[in-house]
Amino acid sequence: MRGLAIAATLAFLLSAAPTFAQTPPAQPPAQPPAQAAPAPAPQPPAPFPQGAKIGFVNFQRVIQESSEGKASTTRVNALITKKQNEGTEKQKQLAANQQKLQTSGSVMSEAARGQLEKEIERQQVEGQRFQQDAQAEVTELQNELQNEFIKKVTPILQQVATERGLYALFNAQEAGFAWVDPGLDLTAEVIKKLDAATTKPAGSPKQ
Repeated sequence: MRGLAIAATLAFLLSAAPTFAQTPPAQPPAQPPAQAAPAPAPQPPAPFPQGAKIGFVNFQRVIQESSEGKASTTRVNALITKKQNEGTEKQKQLAANQQKLQTSGSVMSEAARGQLEKEIERQQVEGQRFQQDAQAEVTELQNELQNEFIKKVTPILQQVATERGLYALFNAQEAGFAWVDPGLDLTAEVIKKLDAATTKPAGSPKQ
């Protein structure tokens, strides 16, 4: 499977739809903790159909459950949180100056009021530029991690397909299956092999 076939899926899954708002998000009222329902017992995987020549992989699960995917998601979310916090701090500084101008502008000297107005204008322009730069930085990291992930998962997909003697290995997010035998799902096998490959100590011989 070519890397480009999964690029769109990985880009979506690695993104957290970040928005760098001009105002801090409102905090929802505290709710009492709900009683957690007992987790259902895990079901054993369906057996791979004998003689099958196709399979599929759920890349959303690969991202969410593999060590590599979790690490990538953590890095993206950490950068998003950092930029959102920086944006919130800039907004607080702007809001403080706007409030100062509103409450004290009439008693300020013309020079002081003009200086404050210029400072507010500068902060507004800087805030807009910060949002654009922050979004670009997050997108750049997403693209970098996406390319790294494709490089690591592609040989795993090829290995699984070769070992199973498959003619094709489909991307479950894009294949549009109306129905498919659950035994053709090779996601768990891909995750297991990917984790083994990415956690192998440096200098270990390749299998």
